[in-house]
Amino acid sequence: MPDTALLVIDMQTALLSDAHDVKACLRTVADLGEQARSAGVPVIYLRQRLHDVPAGLIDVHPAVAPQLGDVVLDKDSADSFLDTGLGDLLDEQAVCRVIVTGFATEYCVDSTSRGALSRGYDLVLVSDGHTTPERPPGAALSAAQIIAHHNTTFSAIQYAERSIAVTPAARVRFGAAPAS
Repeated sequence: MPDTALLVIDMQTALLSDAHDVKACLRTVADLGEQARSAGVPVIYLRQRLHDVPAGLIDVHPAVAPQLGDVVLDKDSADSFLDTGLGDLLDEQAVCRVIVTGFATEYCVDSTSRGALSRGYDLVLVSDGHTTPERPPGAALSAAQIIAHHNTTFSAIQYAERSIAVTPAARVRFGAAPAS
């Protein structure tokens, strides 16, 4: 049984309408999902509960939609571990490393990544597998700068007895540490 799981966070149609480089991110996440399934690695979708949004837009984007055997957990906060059962599910499957992708970089991707580390999981943040909304002209940081900032932060951050890697999708290896 693999000791790794792929997390796909909030890749919902309603949230992605103004996301940075969304087509490339969707392709990346879809490819990783296929690779994970082929390797027998669980693919777990975290879906933000959205109120006052038409039902069809709440669903995971069709380009990365869950497949038979994938797990979908609904959540109410940025931390995908909070009140979702994600930690229990990972523990039941003897997962010790999570590969994180999704939306939005500085909110749910960041909170879930830090939550994983705080709960004892090793982390692979897919550097080209997360996105965030575009910002209006003149914003302090652009979406691309926010993504780059988080990739740099997680490349430098340290958690005791945890492995942290920030790597592009092309170098992700399911069932093994990411390629150097």
